[in-house]
Amino acid sequence: MDGRDGMRAADADREAVADRLRVALGEGRLDLHEYDERLQRAYAARTYAELDALLTDLPPVTPSQRSALAPLTPPAAGELAGAVGGQPAPVAPGGVTARWLAEVWLPYLKVIAIVVTIWAVTSLLSQDLLYFWPAWVAGPWGAVLAVSTITGLAGGEPRRQVIERERRRAKRDRRGELPAAEPDERDDPRPAG
Repeated sequence: MDGRDGMRAADADREAVADRLRVALGEGRLDLHEYDERLQRAYAARTYAELDALLTDLPPVTPSQRSALAPLTPPAAGELAGAVGGQPAPVAPGGVTARWLAEVWLPYLKVIAIVVTIWAVTSLLSQDLLYFWPAWVAGPWGAVLAVSTITGLAGGEPRRQVIERERRRAKRDRRGELPAAEPDERDDPRPAG
């Protein structure tokens, strides 16, 4: 493995492959099981060769404006945000980790803000600086969060959550594409006869 194939891939490269696999799933080129397998391999890939192997049997992405296969449909309002030239906005490499950190730490910060505000208001109302009891809430909880953050980052928890979200999204998308069930004669409001 010489050249580019042996080079190590970055998070942004893995995200680009995951996006391409999602498009292939939406186009019907991959079934849900194969998509799930390839997505897991994409996030576990270390080199460009491992990533390229996941896309070798898929055609390159053609913008919908130039595709002869896909009908031209206007994008939904939510798709316009962050899109450039019809392509989705690229995901920042640190975006996955930042989102995971926010999910872990924001509840803690909100609760600490509330208890410190309660302490400050009661200190003001009593006109005396009261014992700083919020430390008993912030300290132990913060220590547990710090340990779980370090172990989560070391164990790849942000990437694992992205894989799980993609799996759920693909399953939800597939459920929405299933044809409606044939009407049963019990569903017919007309009386039999």
